[in-house]
Amino acid sequence: MLTSLYIEGHTLFHRLSVRVKLACLLVLSLLLFAVSSLWLLVPAFALSTGLYATTGLSLREGFSRVGFVFFTILFLGVVNLFLLPPLEVLVVVIRLMTLVLFAATVTATTTIDAFMDEITVLLMPLERIGLVRAADVSLALGLVLRFVPEIFARYQAIREAHRARGLPLRPLTIIGPLIILTLKDADMIAMAIDARGFRRH
Repeated sequence: MLTSLYIEGHTLFHRLSVRVKLACLLVLSLLLFAVSSLWLLVPAFALSTGLYATTGLSLREGFSRVGFVFFTILFLGVVNLFLLPPLEVLVVVIRLMTLVLFAATVTATTTIDAFMDEITVLLMPLERIGLVRAADVSLALGLVLRFVPEIFARYQAIREAHRARGLPLRPLTIIGPLIILTLKDADMIAMAIDARGFRRH
């Protein structure tokens, strides 16, 4: 079972600081949504794909991490074909897939601890004026990143249990137990965090 989205390596992205990666992600997001030309979006998609391929993930594992999100994007693209011109839908699909691949590259080359430390530092000015508690926000982000692979592994386990019992693989019969188990885990984690005084009540 996976314990983290991080993949050890010595690539350029592994060596970059978390702040630089987050800044690149922010800039790329702004640029992608400011551009509508396929002549720019397609090279950006190719670049994000190339960066993602350098993380050290196998083809199967790499696709498994982004496959569900890609499927969702494609599904929304098909639905939007009834509302928008095909060219506009293609632009939206490529834009979102490019952003997903780049974000997946960032998470695969950055440890959870590094993310949490950097988010805490970046939010300290807001904490000083009383808007947020930086440690709580970074803890929430760290928990999300930590339990994404856990939830995916649990989904696979439920799916395999259905297959072993000869039950049909229907989304509702899998998503239901997955949500219930995830909420139970969330309650247990929240109680453990409060018991150890990691956050304000």
